[in-house]
Amino acid sequence: MRYVFSITDTVRYRFPTHVNELVLDRSESTVTEVFIVVLEPGEAPPLHKHPDTEQVFYILEGEAELRIGPGAAERFRVKPGDVVRIPPDTWHMIDNDGRVPVRYVSIDAFLGARPTDEPTWDDHVRGVCAAQGWDFASIKRQK
Repeated sequence: MRYVFSITDTVRYRFPTHVNELVLDRSESTVTEVFIVVLEPGEAPPLHKHPDTEQVFYILEGEAELRIGPGAAERFRVKPGDVVRIPPDTWHMIDNDGRVPVRYVSIDAFLGARPTDEPTWDDHVRGVCAAQGWDFASIKRQK
């Protein structure tokens, strides 16, 4: 059993809209997972929500616009040192509307237990790809 995980030892997933660098796979935890999100200028994941997950983001680098709610009606500036809480079932996205990359830590806490329909990070990525119409095989996975 591992107790220490490093943000310098990750598995990198390149999606069409952003990068996730997996630090702690949900399969190695009871109710959490941890990853770094990297948004190049102009990038933003699609507006989405997680019915079974609360997320906490810690902004490491860059400034961006946090959008909350249906239609992304509420907007907030986030910058290094900010902590963002996304309650379960809350529509959200972070848009890098700046000129430098944005990096933030995402800590996902599952309500009750790890999702049984997506017990590993790769299972989750397959689900995201299916929902977005992306090809799982084209998502670059690099150590």
